[in-house]
Amino acid sequence: MDKAAVIRQLGAIGVIPVVRAASAAEALAAVAAIQAGGLPILEITMTVPGALGVIEAVARRYGDRVLVGAGTVLSAETARDCVSAGARFIVSPALSVRTVDWCRSADVPVLPGALTPTEVLSAWDAGADFVKVFPCDSAGGAQHVKALKGPFPHIPLIPTGGVSLETVAAYIRAGAAAVGVGSNLVDTNAIAAGAAERVTAAARQYVDAVRRAREEERGR
Repeated sequence: MDKAAVIRQLGAIGVIPVVRAASAAEALAAVAAIQAGGLPILEITMTVPGALGVIEAVARRYGDRVLVGAGTVLSAETARDCVSAGARFIVSPALSVRTVDWCRSADVPVLPGALTPTEVLSAWDAGADFVKVFPCDSAGGAQHVKALKGPFPHIPLIPTGGVSLETVAAYIRAGAAAVGVGSNLVDTNAIAAGAAERVTAAARQYVDAVRRAREEERGR
């Protein structure tokens, strides 16, 4: 899958589950539950123990059935290691121009983080494919995204941080290209308790919520 295809799929699905787990085994169990719920995209954060091994295992096990990305990537060197392990896109909580430059040279989609108008524009001008708005909920949630889309209608924004089933439709209506969802979808307590079906059910609910919100917007 080339860069353009990855970008299309990120936008088309509209939900990026963010996997933060206490162990590699827990992360892999979360991936299986997410995939079973019909979500073919996910992000493994570098805070997961053995994250590179998890990315490699997901890429090997699922191939093109799961679009695996790397999150909490803070340097160009880490981005390179993640892509070598099988990551198809790179996500960061902030803007590292060196990381964006490396991703562009490697033809890999990159989603740097930003919060303020100046940061959003700086990330876009640096060469971001999407701009991750983080931490979005604490900055005003969907209203913050709506305010950013006013001057930046051309910049695809992915709000992350505090997105829930109750707020996801509001983010789509505010103009979000997609949403990043952490523990509200990837409930590692449920995984640890042997209740992975809760994560599978949540994945289905988020996919449906984004689909319905987009249909409502098209019908306006």
